[in-house]
Amino acid sequence: MEKMRAMVLEKCAQIETNPLKLMQIDKHEIKRPEEILLKIEACGVCHSQLHGIEGDWQDIGIPPALPTVPGHEIVGKVVQVGDNVTKFKIGDRAGVTPLLEACRKCQYCNEGKEHLCESSTITGESFKGGYTEYITVAEEFATKVPDNMKPEYAAPLFCAGITAYKAVKAAEPKSHKKIGIFGIGGVGHMAVQFAKVENCDVIAFSRSEKHLDVAKRLGAVDAMVFSRDQNKLLGELKERHGLLDAAIVFAPADIVTDTAMKSVKRGGLVVIATVGERPAFMAFEEKTIRGTLIGSTKDMEQVIKICDERNIEVISQIFPLEDANEALKKLKNSEIEARAVLIP
Repeated sequence: MEKMRAMVLEKCAQIETNPLKLMQIDKHEIKRPEEILLKIEACGVCHSQLHGIEGDWQDIGIPPALPTVPGHEIVGKVVQVGDNVTKFKIGDRAGVTPLLEACRKCQYCNEGKEHLCESSTITGESFKGGYTEYITVAEEFATKVPDNMKPEYAAPLFCAGITAYKAVKAAEPKSHKKIGIFGIGGVGHMAVQFAKVENCDVIAFSRSEKHLDVAKRLGAVDAMVFSRDQNKLLGELKERHGLLDAAIVFAPADIVTDTAMKSVKRGGLVVIATVGERPAFMAFEEKTIRGTLIGSTKDMEQVIKICDERNIEVISQIFPLEDANEALKKLKNSEIEARAVLIP
């Protein structure tokens, strides 16, 4: 059996203890006629992987089994195709989102919302993860990537990009709608741009001045330092802009979600794109609270198209595969400007 290099997690632990170990594991092989084999060119490093690795989400069953190879935003080159494959040929480039596969038979799959399938397989929660050299995927769950897209640009689109796109869509964007984006990291910096494509007036919130500078450069009309002193922040927002029409939350902290909900006008909309408690909700304020999760294969095709046509910027920092622990430590300490990307 051929082998490949992989960063394997055998047990959940704090990232400072270097829980990911470089190992040789069996190279993935095509097992079904509709599969393609990708030689991975790059895999983005997502904040949710950090939570999985450190064991923060074991109560919701993540990771479902150990050992595992993390990594769920992948771009690579097709090096082999199954006998029934028609969508790809050898030499094509393709990407894989956190949705590695769905059942294709349930209500959600039939509605074109296969990312909500209850028996889906999640990339990076089994040995089929991106912190390695190869991965197999059924052709209908892979998306074509143009040749001109650099791997470190394309890989983050497959989680951060689609999450940002879908969250902006959920905020019902329209011209000059005032949308607050809370958390300007790997996902938030793309959301600013997708909202700009729709001519929204974006107000960015972050604890980090560096991230606020990025938001302004990418087209936010204003960028405000997030403060735990809620009254002070809301007072400042009202003075500068009035209340928001909509807010999108990417920062996984309950205080942020609560502040976002209070920053939106009555009848406004709050999109929550993170895991956490839902703060107190006043029905009489007629606010809508909406959750969002990655997106469908069709959504992913749209993301690639918009990024290609509108030159959406992806800020990424490259690390070799064996430095995955290092990249995640930097992510934990807010030392990554937007997205870290592993190159095998």
